[in-house]
Formats: sequence, C-alpha cells, structure tokens
Amino acid sequence: MAFIGDSVARNHVESLLCLLSLVEVPLSTYRDDDDRFRTWHFPENNFTVMVLWTRFLVMGEERIINGKNSDSFDLHLDKLDKNWTSKLPEMDYAIISDVHWFYRRHFLHDNENMIGCIYCSEPNIKSYTVEFALERVIRLVLNYINECKECKSLVTLLRTGSPAHFENGAWNTGGNCNRTSPFQESEISLEGIEWRLRNMQVDEIKRASKVKKKGKRFAILDVTKAMLMRPDGHPDSHWDDKWMKGYKDCVHWCMPGPIDAWNDFLMAVLKRYAPISIPRKISE
Repeated sequence: MAFIGDSVARNHVESLLCLLSLVEVPLSTYRDDDDRFRTWHFPENNFTVMVLWTRFLVMGEERIINGKNSDSFDLHLDKLDKNWTSKLPEMDYAIISDVHWFYRRHFLHDNENMIGCIYCSEPNIKSYTVEFALERVIRLVLNYINECKECKSLVTLLRTGSPAHFENGAWNTGGNCNRTSPFQESEISLEGIEWRLRNMQVDEIKRASKVKKKGKRFAILDVTKAMLMRPDGHPDSHWDDKWMKGYKDCVHWCMPGPIDAWNDFLMAVLKRYAPISIPRKISE
C-alpha cells in the first residue's frame, strides 16, 4: 500500500502506523536521505506500507531568483513525477492526494509551452485557477493508472483535500489555529474552494471508473467535510518548526486526533476490495 502525495499524505500514513502498531510493530525497511520516501513492513501480516513524497504529482521545478528559492514553480501538466510512478506496478493499493502545494504562484506548462499561471498577475500571461491546474493533474494521474499495463488489479483511492484552518492571517502572515472545539455543521461553508476542489475530485474518480481498464478499480476517500469541522485538530504552535521558525502549523493534524478517522474511512472503502486483492512482492 502506497500513500502518494505531500506531507499531509505522510501525516496520514503515520496515523495508520500508530493504529496498526497496536497489533504489530512494523520494521522500517527503507528511508531516503531526506526522510521523504519511507517503507515499513509488518512481517507477521505480510503487509508493506510506503509513503512516496511528491509536491504536485507532476514534474515541477522551483524558480530561483537572485540565487534564492522563490517558492514559485514551473509545473508541467503533461509530465508525471517518475519518483512515484516508477513504484506503482508494485502496489496493490494506492492512496493518492495533493492540494496544498497548488495554493501558490506557479507557472503552467503543457507540451513544453507555458500556457499561463495561477496566483499571478503577470502581463501577457493567462491567469488560471487552482481548480483548473489540479483537475488537469488529477485527470492525467487517473488516465495514466488506467493505461498502466503493469498495474494489474490496482485499487486507487483518491483522498479529497483536507482544509487548512488559518485565522488572523495566512500561513506566512501570522495566521494561527488555536481553537479548542470543533465547528458545528451550521458553521462551515460548502461553497468555498475546498468544497469545489472536493467536488472536482469526486467527478474525476467517477470519470475514471467509467473507463476503467484491465481490472483497475477506483474509489474516493472523502475527508473534506469532516475535516472542515475540525479547526481544533491542528498543532498550531505546538510542532517542531526547525525548518519554518515562527510559523504556525494549521495544515497538518495532531496525533491522536481527527486524522485518525481517515483510517476508519479507509478501512470502510477497502473492505469492498480486499477479498479479491492479490498480494505482490515488493522489490528492495
């Protein structure tokens, strides 16, 4: 089973590992130098879990301006990140997710040509929405999986976006998330960008399911509404901020905490497919 996405995907897999460790403590069998690609194995249950880190699922190169990182990327909407696609044929289950890195100023490329940008106001460059960019990426990912001849009987789950809960500013302008209780359902909005992105992801899974090929199966892992109601579930200032001094974390989730419910949702979805899954050997 592979969790493919950004650091929130890592957050999810760590929650799963904590829960499964109540039954069997896993062995860490691989860790890259940056601690972004990890593999754990549960020998008694013949179960392997991987996390494959990727910012955008597609290729993206950060722009360097005056010798410094700019936090803006050139995204290639027609080129998948091979760091995760190369591992896909080994998987029985793939849980794919990606949202947060798209909320930045990026330049979009298709067929080697720049077609526009998001969160920018550059002259003579067409402005696109986050929804446009993410829809293109999700469709490319699901089409690739459908056409992958080596990915036999792969079950693909697309996890919908989990919202950040910054208040009193954005992540880089002093925003925080120090609430201590959940929202009531009447306090959340289903009209914002998080819900629009969630609906797009649901639609793309439906589309992929209609054209599924060679035993492929697709399902949605829908966490968005539940997480919209949990502004109290983030670390805020209570995190190891050695890489981002002074910033609050209102993107990731505390453990134990609301993110553990994602694995209840995950198990409910997997029960539809587990009886016919055929375990395969994972290469070292």
